Amino acid sequence: MSVTDRIEQLEREAQAAAAAAASTVAIEELRVRYLGRRAELPNLLRDVAQLPTDQRGAVGSAANRARKEIEALLERRAGELAVAELEARLRSERVDVTLPGDPLPAIGRLHLITQTRREIEDVFIGLGFNVAEGPEIESVHYNFDALNHDPQHPARAWTDTFYVTDEVLLRTHTSPMQVRAMERTPPPLYLIVPGRVYRRDSDVTHTPQFHQVEGLAVDEDITLADLKGTLLEFARAIFGAEREVRLRPHFFPFTEPSVEVDVSCFACSGGLAAGGERCGICKGTGWLEILGSGMVDPNVLAGVAANGYDPERVQGFAFGMGIERIAMLKHGVSDLRLFYDNDVRFLEQFA
Repeated sequence: MSVTDRIEQLEREAQAAAAAAASTVAIEELRVRYLGRRAELPNLLRDVAQLPTDQRGAVGSAANRARKEIEALLERRAGELAVAELEARLRSERVDVTLPGDPLPAIGRLHLITQTRREIEDVFIGLGFNVAEGPEIESVHYNFDALNHDPQHPARAWTDTFYVTDEVLLRTHTSPMQVRAMERTPPPLYLIVPGRVYRRDSDVTHTPQFHQVEGLAVDEDITLADLKGTLLEFARAIFGAEREVRLRPHFFPFTEPSVEVDVSCFACSGGLAAGGERCGICKGTGWLEILGSGMVDPNVLAGVAANGYDPERVQGFAFGMGIERIAMLKHGVSDLRLFYDNDVRFLEQFA
Protein backbone atom coordinates (compact mmCIF):
# COMPACT_ATOMS: atom_id res chain seq x y z
CA MET A 1 0.00 0.00 0.00
CA SER A 2 1.32 3.41 -0.98
CA VAL A 3 1.79 6.18 1.58
CA THR A 4 -1.07 8.26 0.10
CA ASP A 5 -3.37 5.22 0.22
CA ARG A 6 -2.50 4.73 3.89
CA ILE A 7 -3.26 8.41 4.60
CA GLU A 8 -6.69 8.03 2.98
CA GLN A 9 -7.29 4.87 4.99
CA LEU A 10 -6.43 6.68 8.25
CA GLU A 11 -8.86 9.46 7.35
CA ARG A 12 -11.69 6.97 6.74
CA GLU A 13 -10.94 5.17 10.01
CA ALA A 14 -11.04 8.49 11.90
CA GLN A 15 -14.38 9.35 10.30
CA ALA A 16 -15.90 6.03 11.29
CA ALA A 17 -14.51 6.17 14.81
CA ALA A 18 -15.79 9.73 15.35
CA ALA A 19 -19.26 8.77 14.16
CA ALA A 20 -19.32 5.87 16.60
CA ALA A 21 -17.98 7.90 19.54
CA ALA A 22 -20.54 8.26 22.33
CA SER A 23 -18.92 10.89 24.54
CA THR A 24 -16.59 13.85 24.53
CA VAL A 25 -14.10 11.68 26.44
CA ALA A 26 -14.06 9.25 23.52
CA ILE A 27 -13.40 12.13 21.11
CA GLU A 28 -10.35 13.18 23.17
CA GLU A 29 -9.07 9.63 22.98
CA LEU A 30 -9.47 9.68 19.17
CA ARG A 31 -7.64 13.01 19.05
CA VAL A 32 -4.67 11.38 20.76
CA ARG A 33 -4.89 8.25 18.55
CA TYR A 34 -4.93 10.10 15.22
CA LEU A 35 -3.29 13.44 15.93
CA GLY A 36 -1.10 12.88 19.01
CA ARG A 37 2.68 13.11 18.96
CA ARG A 38 3.08 9.35 18.52
CA ALA A 39 0.16 8.91 16.10
CA GLU A 40 0.82 7.48 12.64
CA LEU A 41 -0.37 10.50 10.62
CA PRO A 42 1.92 13.08 12.29
CA ASN A 43 4.82 10.64 11.92
CA LEU A 44 4.10 10.33 8.20
CA LEU A 45 4.32 14.11 7.94
CA ARG A 46 7.64 14.14 9.79
CA ASP A 47 9.03 11.43 7.48
CA VAL A 48 8.15 13.23 4.21
CA ALA A 49 11.73 14.48 3.87
CA GLN A 50 12.95 10.86 3.67
CA LEU A 51 10.75 10.04 0.65
CA PRO A 52 11.95 10.21 -2.94
CA THR A 53 11.81 13.71 -4.34
CA ASP A 54 8.98 12.95 -6.78
CA GLN A 55 6.69 11.69 -3.91
CA ARG A 56 7.26 14.37 -1.30
CA GLY A 57 4.78 16.92 -2.68
CA ALA A 58 1.88 14.51 -3.10
CA VAL A 59 2.39 12.81 0.24
CA GLY A 60 2.90 16.06 2.17
CA SER A 61 -0.20 17.61 0.59
CA ALA A 62 -2.33 14.53 1.32
CA ALA A 63 -1.09 14.26 4.90
CA ASN A 64 -1.78 17.95 5.66
CA ARG A 65 -5.24 17.75 4.13
CA ALA A 66 -6.05 14.60 6.11
CA ARG A 67 -4.79 16.17 9.38
CA LYS A 68 -7.00 19.25 8.88
CA GLU A 69 -10.01 17.13 7.94
CA ILE A 70 -9.61 14.92 10.99
CA GLU A 71 -9.16 17.96 13.29
CA ALA A 72 -12.32 19.60 11.94
CA LEU A 73 -14.22 16.32 12.10
CA LEU A 74 -13.29 15.67 15.73
CA GLU A 75 -14.03 19.28 16.72
CA ARG A 76 -17.47 19.16 15.10
CA ARG A 77 -18.32 15.80 16.66
CA ALA A 78 -17.09 16.98 20.10
CA GLY A 79 -19.46 19.96 19.90
CA GLU A 80 -22.40 17.74 19.02
CA LEU A 81 -21.66 15.37 21.90
CA ALA A 82 -21.16 18.26 24.37
CA VAL A 83 -24.61 19.61 23.56
CA ALA A 84 -26.16 16.18 23.92
CA GLU A 85 -24.39 15.56 27.24
CA LEU A 86 -25.54 18.94 28.58
CA GLU A 87 -29.15 18.26 27.62
CA ALA A 88 -29.01 14.85 29.25
CA ARG A 89 -27.53 16.31 32.44
CA LEU A 90 -30.17 19.03 32.57
CA ARG A 91 -32.90 16.43 32.22
CA SER A 92 -31.44 14.20 34.92
CA GLU A 93 -30.60 17.03 37.34
CA ARG A 94 -33.82 18.98 36.92
CA VAL A 95 -34.96 20.56 40.19
CA ASP A 96 -38.51 21.50 41.12
CA VAL A 97 -37.93 25.01 42.46
CA THR A 98 -41.42 25.04 44.00
CA LEU A 99 -40.42 22.37 46.53
CA PRO A 100 -39.18 23.50 49.96
CA GLY A 101 -35.43 23.55 50.43
CA ASP A 102 -33.66 20.64 52.07
CA PRO A 103 -32.51 21.50 54.63
CA LEU A 104 -35.02 24.27 55.10
CA PRO A 105 -33.42 27.73 54.92
CA ALA A 106 -33.09 29.63 58.16
CA ILE A 107 -35.96 32.03 58.74
CA GLY A 108 -34.84 35.66 58.69
CA ARG A 109 -35.57 38.04 61.53
CA LEU A 110 -35.67 41.77 62.05
CA HIS A 111 -32.59 43.49 63.42
CA LEU A 112 -33.06 44.62 67.01
CA ILE A 113 -32.88 48.29 65.98
CA THR A 114 -35.66 47.74 63.43
CA GLN A 115 -37.73 45.86 66.01
CA THR A 116 -37.35 48.68 68.50
CA ARG A 117 -38.15 51.36 65.93
CA ARG A 118 -41.36 49.59 64.95
CA GLU A 119 -42.38 49.16 68.58
CA ILE A 120 -41.89 52.90 69.17
CA GLU A 121 -43.83 53.77 66.02
CA ASP A 122 -46.71 51.49 67.05
CA VAL A 123 -46.96 53.17 70.43
CA PHE A 124 -47.18 56.69 69.04
CA ILE A 125 -49.49 55.73 66.18
CA GLY A 126 -51.79 54.39 68.87
CA LEU A 127 -51.62 57.79 70.57
CA GLY A 128 -52.71 59.58 67.38
CA PHE A 129 -49.34 60.56 65.92
CA ASN A 130 -48.40 60.23 62.27
CA VAL A 131 -45.04 58.93 61.05
CA ALA A 132 -42.94 61.15 58.78
CA GLU A 133 -39.49 60.77 57.23
CA GLY A 134 -37.08 63.39 55.91
CA PRO A 135 -33.77 63.76 54.06
CA GLU A 136 -30.59 62.58 55.74
CA ILE A 137 -28.57 65.19 53.85
CA GLU A 138 -29.89 68.44 55.24
CA SER A 139 -29.30 72.17 55.03
CA VAL A 140 -27.81 74.20 57.87
CA HIS A 141 -31.02 76.23 57.87
CA TYR A 142 -33.31 73.32 58.75
CA ASN A 143 -30.79 71.49 60.95
CA PHE A 144 -29.79 74.51 63.07
CA ASP A 145 -31.14 77.94 62.17
CA ALA A 146 -34.85 77.11 62.02
CA LEU A 147 -34.52 75.22 65.31
CA ASN A 148 -33.23 78.25 67.21
CA HIS A 149 -29.61 77.08 67.51
CA ASP A 150 -27.27 79.87 68.52
CA PRO A 151 -24.67 80.67 65.81
CA GLN A 152 -21.94 79.72 68.31
CA HIS A 153 -23.56 76.46 69.44
CA PRO A 154 -20.90 73.69 69.72
CA ALA A 155 -22.96 71.29 67.59
CA ARG A 156 -22.33 73.55 64.59
CA ALA A 157 -18.57 72.95 64.75
CA TRP A 158 -16.88 70.89 62.04
CA THR A 159 -15.48 68.71 64.82
CA ASP A 160 -19.00 67.72 65.91
CA THR A 161 -20.93 67.52 62.62
CA PHE A 162 -20.31 65.95 59.20
CA TYR A 163 -20.46 68.79 56.66
CA VAL A 164 -20.78 68.27 52.91
CA THR A 165 -20.36 71.98 52.20
CA ASP A 166 -20.59 75.09 54.37
CA GLU A 167 -24.39 75.01 54.01
CA VAL A 168 -25.08 71.28 53.63
CA LEU A 169 -24.51 68.53 56.21
CA LEU A 170 -25.51 65.08 57.37
CA ARG A 171 -28.34 65.78 59.78
CA THR A 172 -27.47 65.55 63.46
CA HIS A 173 -31.06 64.80 64.48
CA THR A 174 -34.40 64.21 62.78
CA SER A 175 -35.82 67.48 64.18
CA PRO A 176 -35.41 69.33 60.83
CA MET A 177 -38.42 67.39 59.60
CA GLN A 178 -40.52 69.04 62.31
CA VAL A 179 -39.96 72.45 60.71
CA ARG A 180 -40.51 71.05 57.22
CA ALA A 181 -43.79 69.47 58.37
CA MET A 182 -45.01 72.72 59.93
CA GLU A 183 -44.20 74.56 56.71
CA ARG A 184 -46.46 72.16 54.78
CA THR A 185 -49.22 71.41 57.29
CA PRO A 186 -51.14 73.92 59.45
CA PRO A 187 -51.94 73.01 63.07
CA PRO A 188 -52.98 70.83 64.74
CA LEU A 189 -49.97 68.63 64.03
CA TYR A 190 -48.94 65.39 65.72
CA LEU A 191 -46.06 63.43 64.25
CA ILE A 192 -42.95 61.41 64.99
CA VAL A 193 -39.88 61.33 62.75
CA PRO A 194 -37.72 58.19 62.93
CA GLY A 195 -34.51 57.86 60.94
CA ARG A 196 -30.72 57.81 60.74
CA VAL A 197 -28.64 60.69 62.05
CA TYR A 198 -24.91 61.40 62.07
CA ARG A 199 -22.46 62.86 64.59
CA ARG A 200 -18.71 62.71 65.09
CA ASP A 201 -18.82 60.34 68.08
CA SER A 202 -17.48 56.82 68.51
CA ASP A 203 -17.26 54.92 71.80
CA VAL A 204 -19.19 52.40 73.89
CA THR A 205 -22.35 54.52 73.88
CA HIS A 206 -21.90 56.50 70.63
CA THR A 207 -21.45 55.67 66.96
CA PRO A 208 -21.00 58.08 64.02
CA GLN A 209 -24.32 56.87 62.60
CA PHE A 210 -27.27 56.02 64.80
CA HIS A 211 -31.07 56.25 64.87
CA GLN A 212 -33.44 58.70 66.50
CA VAL A 213 -37.14 59.27 66.87
CA GLU A 214 -38.20 62.90 67.19
CA GLY A 215 -41.75 63.77 68.18
CA LEU A 216 -43.80 66.94 67.79
CA ALA A 217 -47.29 67.90 68.93
CA VAL A 218 -48.67 71.39 68.19
CA ASP A 219 -52.22 72.43 69.04
CA GLU A 220 -54.11 74.90 71.16
CA ASP A 221 -53.74 74.64 74.95
CA ILE A 222 -50.89 72.11 74.87
CA THR A 223 -49.06 72.03 78.21
CA LEU A 224 -46.13 70.28 79.87
CA ALA A 225 -48.68 67.96 81.49
CA ASP A 226 -49.64 66.68 78.02
CA LEU A 227 -45.98 65.95 77.34
CA LYS A 228 -45.58 64.03 80.59
CA GLY A 229 -48.75 62.04 80.03
CA THR A 230 -47.71 61.12 76.50
CA LEU A 231 -44.25 59.98 77.58
CA LEU A 232 -45.68 58.06 80.52
CA GLU A 233 -47.85 56.04 78.14
CA PHE A 234 -44.83 55.48 75.92
CA ALA A 235 -42.63 54.34 78.82
CA ARG A 236 -45.24 51.91 80.09
CA ALA A 237 -45.83 50.46 76.62
CA ILE A 238 -42.11 49.88 76.04
CA PHE A 239 -40.76 49.08 79.49
CA GLY A 240 -43.76 47.72 81.36
CA ALA A 241 -47.04 48.85 82.92
CA GLU A 242 -45.47 49.56 86.34
CA ARG A 243 -43.09 52.23 85.06
CA GLU A 244 -43.16 55.87 86.14
CA VAL A 245 -41.47 58.88 84.57
CA ARG A 246 -39.93 62.01 86.01
CA LEU A 247 -38.96 65.28 84.36
CA ARG A 248 -35.73 67.11 85.21
CA PRO A 249 -34.95 70.69 84.10
CA HIS A 250 -32.48 70.92 81.24
CA PHE A 251 -31.67 73.10 78.23
CA PHE A 252 -32.22 72.52 74.51
CA PRO A 253 -32.12 75.34 71.95
CA PHE A 254 -35.45 74.44 70.37
CA THR A 255 -37.55 73.95 73.53
CA GLU A 256 -38.37 76.23 76.45
CA PRO A 257 -38.79 75.02 79.09
CA SER A 258 -36.70 71.90 78.43
CA VAL A 259 -36.65 68.69 80.43
CA GLU A 260 -34.75 65.42 80.54
CA VAL A 261 -37.05 62.43 80.99
CA ASP A 262 -36.23 59.43 83.17
CA VAL A 263 -38.10 56.16 83.53
CA SER A 264 -38.16 54.19 86.77
CA CYS A 265 -35.66 51.34 86.64
CA PHE A 266 -37.22 48.05 85.64
CA ALA A 267 -34.35 45.96 87.04
CA CYS A 268 -34.54 46.98 90.70
CA SER A 269 -36.59 48.59 93.40
CA GLY A 270 -35.45 52.05 94.43
CA GLY A 271 -31.91 51.42 93.24
CA LEU A 272 -31.45 48.10 95.02
CA ALA A 273 -31.35 44.76 93.23
CA ALA A 274 -33.16 41.66 94.51
CA GLY A 275 -30.20 40.65 96.67
CA GLY A 276 -29.98 44.07 98.30
CA GLU A 277 -26.93 45.18 96.35
CA ARG A 278 -26.69 48.38 94.33
CA CYS A 279 -28.38 48.06 90.91
CA GLY A 280 -25.82 48.00 88.12
CA ILE A 281 -28.22 49.26 85.47
CA CYS A 282 -29.43 52.48 87.10
CA LYS A 283 -26.28 52.82 89.27
CA GLY A 284 -28.41 52.81 92.38
CA THR A 285 -30.51 55.86 91.45
CA GLY A 286 -33.69 53.99 90.63
CA TRP A 287 -34.07 55.98 87.38
CA LEU A 288 -32.88 55.61 83.77
CA GLU A 289 -32.54 58.56 81.41
CA ILE A 290 -34.37 57.84 78.15
CA LEU A 291 -34.83 61.11 76.22
CA GLY A 292 -34.82 64.89 76.08
CA SER A 293 -37.92 67.01 75.52
CA GLY A 294 -39.72 70.24 76.29
CA MET A 295 -42.20 72.82 75.08
CA VAL A 296 -41.50 74.10 71.56
CA ASP A 297 -39.62 77.40 71.78
CA PRO A 298 -41.79 80.33 70.54
CA ASN A 299 -38.92 81.33 68.23
CA VAL A 300 -39.31 78.03 66.35
CA LEU A 301 -43.06 78.57 65.96
CA ALA A 302 -42.52 82.19 64.90
CA GLY A 303 -40.46 80.96 61.97
CA VAL A 304 -43.53 79.16 60.55
CA ALA A 305 -46.17 81.61 61.87
CA ALA A 306 -47.32 82.34 58.30
CA ASN A 307 -48.66 78.79 58.13
CA GLY A 308 -50.82 79.14 61.24
CA TYR A 309 -48.23 78.58 63.97
CA ASP A 310 -48.68 81.86 65.78
CA PRO A 311 -46.94 81.31 69.16
CA GLU A 312 -49.61 83.48 70.80
CA ARG A 313 -52.32 81.05 69.67
CA VAL A 314 -50.76 77.57 69.56
CA GLN A 315 -48.29 75.71 71.72
CA GLY A 316 -46.55 72.41 71.39
CA PHE A 317 -44.11 69.92 72.83
CA ALA A 318 -41.22 68.08 71.23
CA PHE A 319 -39.07 65.15 72.26
CA GLY A 320 -36.21 63.13 70.88
CA MET A 321 -34.81 59.72 71.76
CA GLY A 322 -32.12 57.40 70.47
CA ILE A 323 -33.53 54.12 69.22
CA GLU A 324 -30.31 52.34 70.16
CA ARG A 325 -30.56 53.83 73.67
CA ILE A 326 -34.06 52.41 74.13
CA ALA A 327 -32.96 49.01 72.79
CA MET A 328 -29.90 48.96 75.05
CA LEU A 329 -31.95 49.69 78.15
CA LYS A 330 -34.77 47.30 77.32
CA HIS A 331 -32.54 44.36 76.38
CA GLY A 332 -29.52 44.94 78.60
CA VAL A 333 -27.02 45.60 75.80
CA SER A 334 -23.84 47.07 77.26
CA ASP A 335 -22.05 48.25 74.10
CA LEU A 336 -23.76 50.22 71.34
CA ARG A 337 -21.28 48.96 68.76
CA LEU A 338 -22.65 45.42 69.08
CA PHE A 339 -25.64 46.54 67.00
CA TYR A 340 -23.35 47.13 64.03
CA ASP A 341 -20.85 44.27 64.34
CA ASN A 342 -23.38 41.94 62.66
CA ASP A 343 -22.30 39.02 64.82
CA VAL A 344 -25.03 36.43 64.27
CA ARG A 345 -24.54 35.07 67.79
CA PHE A 346 -25.59 38.48 69.14
CA LEU A 347 -28.42 39.15 66.69
CA GLU A 348 -30.06 35.73 67.12
CA GLN A 349 -30.69 36.44 70.81
CA PHE A 350 -33.43 38.92 69.87
CA ALA A 351 -35.44 36.86 67.40
